Amino acid sequence: MRPIIKGEHPSESGQPKLFKEYQEARGDLIARLGQYCSYCEMKLDASLAVEHVQPKSLYPALEREWNNFLLACTNCNSTKGTQDIILSDYYWPDEDNTFLAFTYLEGGLVRPNSQLNNQEKIKAEATLKLTGLDKSFINDPKVSNRLLFNRRYVWDLAIRSLDHLHKNDTPEMRQQITCTATGHAYWSIWMTVFKDDPDMLKRFIEAFPGTCQDCFDCNCNPIPRPNGNL
Repeated sequence: MRPIIKGEHPSESGQPKLFKEYQEARGDLIARLGQYCSYCEMKLDASLAVEHVQPKSLYPALEREWNNFLLACTNCNSTKGTQDIILSDYYWPDEDNTFLAFTYLEGGLVRPNSQLNNQEKIKAEATLKLTGLDKSFINDPKVSNRLLFNRRYVWDLAIRSLDHLHKNDTPEMRQQITCTATGHAYWSIWMTVFKDDPDMLKRFIEAFPGTCQDCFDCNCNPIPRPNGNL
């Protein structure tokens, strides 16, 4: 899960922008974060929704509150639903270094990072369950396998791209791989596959809009987020 930074409430003519409807924040969110789901990292256009961290049905005062907004695909948005939650029970991409919380595996699976302590692992598992990223899509006819298929496809694409780079390591190839990554999305997969190449990691961090650069050291290794829980 990509750690992101939304920034302060957007302004207009020097004043905080007024959202008459929460949907009006979509353009500002996309401008800062790109057209990516804040949870599963899928790239979308028309069906990418303004997602309320705290559900607007339970917290109407937060319906148009910038700090309560993320972007989400239909699957993550509907899986998270309108259940009442305690924010501190989960990791959030705009508050924590969520890249430290999870491990991306061949085949498209997402699991808690094995390096977490027991308390951190419980919170990571809860976050995966809340957003549906814990689903394995195996022998479950009720669950669409599109999300897993997409992650599998991008994993294989990243592996092929790494192989191409080993055979032809040029600035042009590195730029092409970066463009391929932003076009196909799933930032965490590209970061995982290219984990031993700091230059490519830096390119991915900079190329995906809104990635929180404070979550990485000078060698692009993930570090705890300042003022975050991880």
